[in-house]
Amino acid sequence: MPVAIVTGASRGLGRALAAGLAARGWDLVLDARRADGLEESAEAVRALGARVVAVPGDVTDPAHRTDLVAAARGLGGLDLLVNNAAVLGAEPLVPLAGHALDGFRTALEVNVVAPLGLVQEALPLLRGARAGAVVNLSSDAAAEPYRTWGGYGATKAALDQLSAVLAVEEPGLRVWWVDPGSMRTDMLAAAEPAEDLSGTPALAEVVPVFLRLVEERPASGRYAAAAFLEA
Repeated sequence: MPVAIVTGASRGLGRALAAGLAARGWDLVLDARRADGLEESAEAVRALGARVVAVPGDVTDPAHRTDLVAAARGLGGLDLLVNNAAVLGAEPLVPLAGHALDGFRTALEVNVVAPLGLVQEALPLLRGARAGAVVNLSSDAAAEPYRTWGGYGATKAALDQLSAVLAVEEPGLRVWWVDPGSMRTDMLAAAEPAEDLSGTPALAEVVPVFLRLVEERPASGRYAAAAFLEA
C-alpha cells in the first residue's frame, strides 16, 4: 500500500483528505496538535480499511517531525507528504497595521519553516519511493491582495516559492502547491467570523482535486482547485 503523511488531520481539509486517500487504498500517518481530535480522525479513517498511525504533536517541533517520518518508515516507506497544517496568525484577521508581530512569527514557523523542515526530514524516503510527491497547501491570499489577509497570505506566498524551488531541485519528485479556494472550514470561520459561509464550497467539493493530482500525477506546479477540476 502507498503511504502518506497528512498534517493538520484532526479536522477540516486534512481529515477529509485523509479519508479520501484511505478510501483509495492508502495507509496514513496523521498529525495534529490535539490528541483527542486526532484520534477521532484516525478511527474514522481506520474504519475505511487503512492502516493509520496517529502522531499528536506540533509540526514546529523537530523531534515531532522526526517521529512522523519514522512512523511512515514503519508502515513501509513514504510516497506522499501533505503539508496541510497552518495557522492564521491572528483570529479574526486584522489589517497589517495592527497585526501582532508575535502572531506573524508563529504563522511563519507553522506555515513555512515547519513544512520545509518536514520536507527535509522526509526527502530520503520520498526519493526512494516509486512515485514520491509533495503537496503544499497554498491559498489565493498568496497571490491576491485581500484586505486583512496580508500576514497569512505572505506566509503562503513564501511556501509557494519554496515549493517552486523544490520542484526544480528535486526533479525526480512531483511537487504541487495547491490553492483550494474558499472552503467551509473552522479556519475560515475564525478568520472572518462575520461572514456568511453558507454558499462557500464544502470540503467534499475540494478533496477530489487532491485525489486527482495524486492519481494523474501532472507536472510539478501551482494548481488552483476550481481551474484544475474544469481542465
